[in-house]
Amino acid sequence: MFVRTVYVTGDPAKLEAAVRALNSEGRELLEERPEYRGAGVFIDRELGKLLAVSWWGTEAARRNSDQVMRQRRRPMLEPFAGTVAVENYEVAVFHAVQQPRTAGGMRSTRVEFDPADTDLFAETFRSSAVPRLEALPGFARCSLFVARQRGRGMVGSIFVDRASMAASRAGQAEARRADAAKARVTVVGLEEFEVLHADVRPD
Repeated sequence: MFVRTVYVTGDPAKLEAAVRALNSEGRELLEERPEYRGAGVFIDRELGKLLAVSWWGTEAARRNSDQVMRQRRRPMLEPFAGTVAVENYEVAVFHAVQQPRTAGGMRSTRVEFDPADTDLFAETFRSSAVPRLEALPGFARCSLFVARQRGRGMVGSIFVDRASMAASRAGQAEARRADAAKARVTVVGLEEFEVLHADVRPD
């Protein structure tokens, strides 16, 4: 599968208007597109951040959908959006244990690596990180997105509630250090979000 991420920052007081637009007009637009496989919306109410992820069955479907969404995105996100960053990734790993819940927690880790190490990173995540995450109380789902040519990636770990995510921080910090060294990646960003919804239909 393939994903498009839209990362938006703005005035926290205006965040709810953008969320309403995404959950109504935005969802309707996406569901009309071929090969659409679901979406997730994650927010940080205090700082005023929104991360929207749409999932696609093929790279061509993702690219074609962006021709429509590019024109409609800014109007939907106003007046909240101060900055908007759009990125495209391939889904290297997707592992689900249970359905994420509204008001759960999502930890996002951004990494950079030598493009030649993309497969090493994916295999390290699959064989090392996934089993550890699966053993954590409250763990729901994880995914690894990669942009092979750019040597950039994003790891998302979703928990059924914020307490479970918080309880995992210390252990995950040590695991992150070990796995980053093994996979030869550099962690360049670490954030946590509230889950508004996260529905993915892999097949």
